[in-house]
Amino acid sequence: MTLARPFFVIALLFMPLAAPAQAADAVYPAGSRVGVVPPPGMTVSSSFSGFEDRDKRVAFVIVALPAVAYPEIEKSATPESLQKQGMTLETREDITHPLGKAFLLLGHQQVEGQRIRKWVLVVAAGELTGLITVQVPEDAQSAYPDAAIRTALMSAAVRPIVPVEEQLGMLPFRVGELAGFKVGGVIAGRAVMLTDGKPDDSKAIDTHILVAIAPGAPAQASDRGRFAHEVFEGVPNLKELRISSSEALRIGGMQGHQIMARARDGATGDEVTIVQWLRFGGTAYLHLVGVARSESWTQAYQRFRQVRDGIELR
Repeated sequence: MTLARPFFVIALLFMPLAAPAQAADAVYPAGSRVGVVPPPGMTVSSSFSGFEDRDKRVAFVIVALPAVAYPEIEKSATPESLQKQGMTLETREDITHPLGKAFLLLGHQQVEGQRIRKWVLVVAAGELTGLITVQVPEDAQSAYPDAAIRTALMSAAVRPIVPVEEQLGMLPFRVGELAGFKVGGVIAGRAVMLTDGKPDDSKAIDTHILVAIAPGAPAQASDRGRFAHEVFEGVPNLKELRISSSEALRIGGMQGHQIMARARDGATGDEVTIVQWLRFGGTAYLHLVGVARSESWTQAYQRFRQVRDGIELR
């Protein structure tokens, strides 16, 4: 496998250069299943997943990776590979962490002529791998001594789920009506998938709707129909696609476009019906795509409309 090596590189570079606690005391950055009890003086960052003391340029960056990442990171975290990323390794320590098997790297890095003390904790936490990278400039070490950093790292905890309200709060729009759907996944700042979840028959199509926001869109109304078709061509996993209608309409008091179509699901061959709505506004557009088996389309369509009509931009 080569997947985990980029994970490790990303975590090391994702730094804003600018007695163990119980899990119940941990603070979780928005959308993260991994949290810590941060040292006094640090607050949740608004620019990355973790904590920071912006004045002193101290940061805790938290990344949750798949469980399979742990052994690959463990093998790839060599002095040579770390040096290529600018970190000089001083010590590597296998530790007993409350979450499970773990190791701790300690080293330093030069950033803009300033010496930065850097910690990297990698912990196998059941179904995921927790990776916490800490940056402490040399002139901030009196405020954030090694003992305080180690205590915070040992306090790392994992929560079973990210609350739905928290996931939805990471979006640039409000989902005012779930219409009975569950949150299937969120891309912070961009999109949410709402779904009925896994059906009893794993080969069956579950009813779902994607709501996303994207930059761009034609300024001229005459170009919006063509644009809607271009966007619709990007809907994945469809074959034998047949568009049944395409029309301009107002959505939420704004200019929009609707496309209705039928197709075969690319995996199962089941006949599905699809609706795409685009809602135009300013320099971005709202993109909604609902998919359901054709046999259950009437009820699904009503639910899709409920979701659509409950969307408000923040």
